Amino acid sequence: MSVLGDYAPPEGDAAITLDSRFGDDLEMESIDLVTLSGRLAEWYGPEVNFAEYLASLELDEIIELTVGRLVSYVARSLRTAATAAAER
Repeated sequence: MSVLGDYAPPEGDAAITLDSRFGDDLEMESIDLVTLSGRLAEWYGPEVNFAEYLASLELDEIIELTVGRLVSYVARSLRTAATAAAER
């Protein structure tokens, strides 16, 4: 299973970079972000709650959301979960 699923560009197309914006560059709409949230939850588990993260952002931040910012959020969430598990 690919986290991006149908949103991954076909081979030979422009690559997705950390600076790629979900809206402008990947042409994702808000409903697509909801779908991505579900895919992230399936892939990483409840530690990565993208819907909650999106809810914490201002509208302009969501519009300008980049792949890099999402990667940072996922990495931070997984580190936090690993630290909490280690402390138990």
